[in-house]
Amino acid sequence: MAGAAFYDLDGTLVSTNLVHVFWFYAKNDQGILKSLARSAATIAGLPLFMAADAYSRKVFNDIFFKWYKGQSEDRLRYLAEDLYQEVIRPAVYPGAKQLLSKSRSMGLRQVVVTGALDITVQPLLRDLGIEEYVANKLEFVDNRATGRLKPPIMASATKASWIRTYSEKEGLSLNECYAYADSMSDLPMLSVVGHPTATNPDHRLRTTAQRHDWPIVSLQ
Repeated sequence: MAGAAFYDLDGTLVSTNLVHVFWFYAKNDQGILKSLARSAATIAGLPLFMAADAYSRKVFNDIFFKWYKGQSEDRLRYLAEDLYQEVIRPAVYPGAKQLLSKSRSMGLRQVVVTGALDITVQPLLRDLGIEEYVANKLEFVDNRATGRLKPPIMASATKASWIRTYSEKEGLSLNECYAYADSMSDLPMLSVVGHPTATNPDHRLRTTAQRHDWPIVSLQ
C-alpha cells in the first residue's frame, strides 16, 4: 500500500470526548455518594477543562487525567463495553462508516491516532474494523491509576511525529497519505500528510482549511 488514512477520533468520527467518558465512569463508580460526588466534580470542572484545552492540549491532559487517580484498572476495563454501548456507539457520526468505506476502496491503511484512552476506544475500533491505532494509556501501579499518562502522550505535535515514524517504518509515502481531524490542536497531524481534510472542524480549523484550500467535510 502506498499510503494510509489517519483519523483523529473524538469530534472527528464520534461526537463524544474525554469528559463524556470520564463522566460515565464517575456515574458508575462504586458507592452512590462517591458516584454523585465525582459526577458533580466533573460538571464543576468543565470550564477549567475547556479553558485548558483552548490554551494547550498538553496542559489539558496534565489537568484532566489526574482525575483518574485511584481508579481501578480492572473496573475501567470491565465497564469499557458498557461505555461503548451506552455512550460512544450512539455518538458515531452518520457519515463515519461511509468515509471509512470510501477510504478502504482507495487501498489505504486505516489508522486511528487519538488522545483518547486505549481502554475506551478498543470496542469502537473493533466494530469499525480498524486494527491499527495509537491512543493514550493511563499509568497504573498495583492496579490503580496514578493520574498520569504513559509516554508518548498523543496530542498536537506528538501525533504528527508518530505519523512520520509510522510511515517511515511501514514504507509509506506521506504525500500519498490522508488525515482527518476536527480541531485546530490537530493542525500538525493534518499538515504532515499530502491530503489533509478538516472534518467537522471548529472555527479556527475551518478558517485555516479555507486559507490552504483543504477539503472540509461534515460527517454529522
